[in-house]
Amino acid sequence: MKSLLRSTRLLTRRRLPLLVAVALVTGSALLARMHAPSPLLVAEARAAEKVQPVKSSASTDTRPDIVKRGEYLARAGDCVACHTAPRGKLFAGGLAMETPFGTLYSPNITPDAQYGIGTWSEEAFFRMMRTGITPEDNLLYPAMPIAQYTKVTREDSDAIFAYLKSVEPVREANRKHTLRFPYNQRKLLYGWRTLYFREGEFKPDPTRSVEWNRGAYLVEGLGHCTMCHTKINMLGGSSQSEQFAGGLIPVQNWYAPSLTSDKDGGLGDWSIKDIVDLLQAGISDRGAVYGPMAEVTYHSLQYMTDEDVRAMAEYLKTLPDNSGRKTGPSAATDTNLFALGEKIYGDKCALCHGAKGEGQLQHYPPLAGNQSIEMDSAVNPIRIVLNGGFPPGTKRNPEPYGMPPFAQELNDTEAAAVVTYIRTAWGNHGKPVTAHEVNELRNAPLH
Repeated sequence: MKSLLRSTRLLTRRRLPLLVAVALVTGSALLARMHAPSPLLVAEARAAEKVQPVKSSASTDTRPDIVKRGEYLARAGDCVACHTAPRGKLFAGGLAMETPFGTLYSPNITPDAQYGIGTWSEEAFFRMMRTGITPEDNLLYPAMPIAQYTKVTREDSDAIFAYLKSVEPVREANRKHTLRFPYNQRKLLYGWRTLYFREGEFKPDPTRSVEWNRGAYLVEGLGHCTMCHTKINMLGGSSQSEQFAGGLIPVQNWYAPSLTSDKDGGLGDWSIKDIVDLLQAGISDRGAVYGPMAEVTYHSLQYMTDEDVRAMAEYLKTLPDNSGRKTGPSAATDTNLFALGEKIYGDKCALCHGAKGEGQLQHYPPLAGNQSIEMDSAVNPIRIVLNGGFPPGTKRNPEPYGMPPFAQELNDTEAAAVVTYIRTAWGNHGKPVTAHEVNELRNAPLH
C-alpha cells in the first residue's frame, strides 16, 4: 500500500527465446513500482487512427447510486493520483512517470470521444480491467496494476466505468511514451505476462469471515498494495513467497516496509486501531505516513469507510512473516559516530521526539522501538532527516505537524551520525549508516 509506513518479484527455466523476451521487458515491469499511488487505469493512448474503437454501449448504468459507488471504488483504486497531472484537469492524464528506461505518460480517462474513453463500452472497460488489454488490442504496460485489477468484480468495474463516464470530458491529447528500445516493443510484454500475470476474479475464502474477505479484496485488488510492498526480482516480477514483505521503490528511492506480521519491520506488534489510524488519518501511535504512502492516504484511504479500512487492517494482521527476524541486537554504541549523533539529536530532535525517543503522540512519532527506524533498510530515516516532510492533511488530521529538512544544516557525516544514533539508541537494534549512504540519497526525488 502504492508506501511509506514511517513507524512504519523467480527466474524459472524457460526456452531461450522466451527468456530473452522477458529480459527485454524488465524495465517495463519495473514501471509498476514507480508511483505509490498507482493508476486505476493506464489505458494506452490510441496508437493509430486506423483502429475502429469499440462503440459505447447504450446500456451503461448511470443511476446516481451506481455513479456514487463508482466514485468510491475509484477512490479505493487511487486512480486520480496517476491520471491527473499537476495543475491538470481531473482524469485528463499526462502525468509523467520517470523511469530508468524512459518516460511513461498516464492517459486521458475522461469520457472524451477522441482522446478519452468516451467510445468505450462497459464490456470493453471490464475486458481491460480483467485482461490488461485495451479495445484496440494493445497490451498495457504493468504500470497499470493488471495483476491486481484482474481481481475486480464485473459489478465494481461497471460502477467505476459509470463514474468515469459522468466526469467532465477533456479534449486533451495523450502524450506518447518515450521508452527506449527495446522497452518500447509492446509485444515483448507477452513474456512478462506468461510469468507474472494470472487472470481471474478474486475468490473469497469460505473459511474466513466476510470482513476478512472484504479486506483481502481491497488490499489485493483495487488497493494494489503489492505493487510497492513486494520486492521485485531481476525480471521485474515478484516471488509469491515475498508478497507484502517490503521492498525498495525504484527511482523514487523510498522503502515500502513489510505489511506482514514481521515484528522487526512489519505489523506484527501493531493493533488493529494502529493500522486503521495510519491508513485513514495518516498518523497513529506507531508513526506517520510520508513519501508515496502519504499520497495514497491523501487521495484514497481517508475517503474510505471505517468498515472498509478496518477490514483491510483485519486482513493485513493475518499476513504471515515467512522470513523471520531480520536484525540482531543493537550495534556497539561506544563510537565517536554515536557520540556525534547523540549531540546532534539533543540539539535538533529531542524537543519534539523526546530525550529518550519517546515522542509525543500522535503528532511526533516515537523513535524508540520504531520498526521503520530499526529495520534493515535505512533509506526512510535517512530521507526523513534530509528532506523532512509532512503527513497528509486528512479529515481526521486536518492540520498535520511536520518535520523540517536538515539537508542544508547537516553534512553527510553528521546526518549519518544522527541516523545511526536513533537506529541504535534506547535498545533499538538497527545498524549504523555511513556518510556514503546519506550522500547517495541527497538527490533522490522528493515526490
